[in-house]
Amino acid sequence: MTDVPLLVMAAGGSGGHMFPAQSLAEVMLARGWRVKLSTDDRGARFTGAFPSAVEIEVVPSATFARGGVLAKLTVPFRILAGVLSARSRMKENLPTVVVGFGGYPSIPALAAAWSMGMPRIIHEQNGVLGRVNAIFAKRVHAIACGTWPTTLPDGVEGEYIGNPVRDAVFGKAAAPYIPPGDYPMSILVIGGSQGARILSDNVPAALAKLPDGTRNNIRVSHQARAEDQDRVESFYSGHGIKADVQPFFVDIPTRMSEAQLVISRAGASSVADISVIGRPAILIPFAAATADHQTANAKGLVDAGAAIALPEREVTAERLSAEVATVLQDPKAASAMAQAALTCGRPNAAEDLAALVDRVSKGV
Repeated sequence: MTDVPLLVMAAGGSGGHMFPAQSLAEVMLARGWRVKLSTDDRGARFTGAFPSAVEIEVVPSATFARGGVLAKLTVPFRILAGVLSARSRMKENLPTVVVGFGGYPSIPALAAAWSMGMPRIIHEQNGVLGRVNAIFAKRVHAIACGTWPTTLPDGVEGEYIGNPVRDAVFGKAAAPYIPPGDYPMSILVIGGSQGARILSDNVPAALAKLPDGTRNNIRVSHQARAEDQDRVESFYSGHGIKADVQPFFVDIPTRMSEAQLVISRAGASSVADISVIGRPAILIPFAAATADHQTANAKGLVDAGAAIALPEREVTAERLSAEVATVLQDPKAASAMAQAALTCGRPNAAEDLAALVDRVSKGV
């Protein structure tokens, strides 16, 4: 046994859940805590950038959202196995606090912590509670909200923390913005892990429709699904647009800090990065997101005048091209959008979440 406090984080296997967990881990380790991450096999694939001191625990879990009838019948048993596994590990090494970040892989650790009466918190990245966080909303000691306002159950209060950003993003906070002009300009296109195809289908064609003077100046970093990479690269090349197309960029904070414009889905982590670094954005919320939470995520930037939101049903190459031109052909307005984005940023969210963890650990 050790007197060093232990934080157990439980997170699902997507960047939206894992990036805030990574951010909190970085802060808590710096504060002298031990940190473990409880996730499943899918989530473990997203841990490459986590500090090496974070212990990764892979526990069984499952979701009713995938698979056929037979697979769904096994879900309760797999979840139960995960909870029992998590309880066994927690009995051997008692956590000081357990923090869940959403996603079905967070169920075992949160359920185990609840059944054992341990201090527990959930962090909700989006403006609407995810399914798992909704289950635990009345069974935790505190709810940290990444987007404000967040729709919560009656009688449940949340604390606006913001979405913690990774050290790499924090290092680019409020990076000086170079407004668009008659010189090379950068556009960053990021689609997240879901639904990026609409960007690959429309953004290249939209940029090709820009006036010659603008089109000839742009340089594009475009995140595309692996199956779309070749056709997107070919389109850009065929239209004389310089583009770097990859399934995933490991240096998104740097690329974002160098961009005159970001075209993105409205995932919570992307919105947080845009807000902390401070860049004009065109946001296309993922229409199939649970309870349309990406539209809620985009609202703060849109209301502040930092972003243009386009519902999926309105996305065409022509409409998107017009919106891009609106930003790139008006340097003064683009600069104002960049400054407005910063007013929505919560660069200290990781530190604030760490402070909440500390308070809950002390029963405050």
